[in-house]
Amino acid sequence: MVENLKFVIGISGSSGVIYGIRFLQALSKLNIETHLVLSKWARKNIEIETDENIEEILKTASFSYDETNMAAAISSGSFRTNGMVIIPCSMKTMSSIANGYDDNLISRAASVTIKENRRLVIVPRETPLSKIHISNMLKLSEIGVIILPAMPGFYHKPKTVEDLISHIIGKTLDQFEIKNNAFARWGNN
Repeated sequence: MVENLKFVIGISGSSGVIYGIRFLQALSKLNIETHLVLSKWARKNIEIETDENIEEILKTASFSYDETNMAAAISSGSFRTNGMVIIPCSMKTMSSIANGYDDNLISRAASVTIKENRRLVIVPRETPLSKIHISNMLKLSEIGVIILPAMPGFYHKPKTVEDLISHIIGKTLDQFEIKNNAFARWGNN
């Protein structure tokens, strides 16, 4: 059990919403407090890409917020957290963060995370990448944001899609030094 950790989780409208769902579930199993924001398009992608139930996903989170609620606690720097993960992160959301647009609660909470010098991990899921996408990633990386593309490794000899998803979940947990066995590490197979 991990005590006193608190994370903001944004699931934006990119393909690969299963990464966000599994990450949220992993934190829940570790009894870590989570503050979840699902974008409108994340909700749509959950319906398109998965058999998951949105109400069950919301119940997995400690707290959940509507993306339009700009008065939510997580929109303020005085609300202390250990960081934020946007998984998956659409290119629109990344652009909003990189350019300080703060057009919804996900990008606002990310801006707060940055300004308060807390760890922000963005898991983009897009291919191919344009120069604009790469430029926004570089801009964020230069200020300390961790860019962790959803690019699973194969050294652990995955047998299922879940194995591939677990690899990304484990790598994301690693960014916050949260001990996990989500995937087989190099040299352990």
